[in-house]
Amino acid sequence: MSDELLVTRLHPAASLPARAHPGDAGLDLTTVQDVSLKPGERALVPTGLAVAIPNGYAGLVVPRSGLAVRLGLGLVNAPGLIDAGYRGEVKVLLVNLDPDEPIVLRAGERIAQLVLVPVPAITVREAGELPASARGDGGFGSTGR
Repeated sequence: MSDELLVTRLHPAASLPARAHPGDAGLDLTTVQDVSLKPGERALVPTGLAVAIPNGYAGLVVPRSGLAVRLGLGLVNAPGLIDAGYRGEVKVLLVNLDPDEPIVLRAGERIAQLVLVPVPAITVREAGELPASARGDGGFGSTGR
C-alpha cells in the first residue's frame, strides 16, 4: 500500500486536494466552475481532478458541515465512493436542501471533502445460516429513538 495520493489536474484552475488543518481526516475538494442551485435542485459538479486512490483504499466524498449548516448544501449520494481503479474526473453530486433560498458557489470554492479509508481484502462465502448475534435481524429503529 502507498501513502501517496497521485492527482492529475484536468482543468488549469483545479486546486489540489488539501487539509485545512494538520491532522484533518478530509482533503478539501473545490469546484472549477460557478454553480447555482435552486431549492431542491441537484447538479454534478466537476473538480477538474483525477486521482489514483492507492490499492487497498477507497475514497469517500463527504459533505462539508459548514456548508450544510449555513446553506443547506448536501450530497445526493453521501458518501460518494471512488474505487482504487477509477481514473476519471472526480465530480461531486450536490443538492440544495434549503426549501426557499438558492445556493450560489463560485469557481475555486470548497464543496466537499475526500476521505481515504482502508478496504480490507475479503472472501465472500455463501452460508446456509448466519451465526447468531445480540441484535439479530432488528433493523431500522430497532435500537431505540
